[in-house]
Amino acid sequence: MYPHERSLVKQLSNDKFALIGVNSDVDRDELKKVLEEKNISWRSFWNGGGTSGPISTRWNVRGWPTIYVFDEKGVIRYRDVRGPELDKALESLLGEMGEPVSIKHDDEAEDDQAAPSAEKKDATKPAEPKTDSKGAAEPAKSGRNE
Repeated sequence: MYPHERSLVKQLSNDKFALIGVNSDVDRDELKKVLEEKNISWRSFWNGGGTSGPISTRWNVRGWPTIYVFDEKGVIRYRDVRGPELDKALESLLGEMGEPVSIKHDDEAEDDQAAPSAEKKDATKPAEPKTDSKGAAEPAKSGRNE
């Protein structure tokens, strides 16, 4: 996944796009090394050292990786899209915002697993970015129990 994500961050750097990661590695010092080795330049939050940390718990994440795609109002529009389906979701949302893009990936290494189908969300409430007292990100409200 990292080559695809790096490509998106590079291509969409001038658009209304942000990639945010949540990492579940136990050892934070080791995590910092991996972030540097894998050239992960986007913001990545630490989930407290495991898959049942505060961020994944609040967002009801049951599998890794879990991908949420939000629109400009903070509404979850897609969940668990990867590869070409993620590209299509981003092209669609950026187009809706008046910023049409065509995402292309050159020389992308294939370290992704098979991409599951896009799951369109009928979310009704916009997300309100918040953090708890420990600085962990709180989940956006999608209007559904996830």
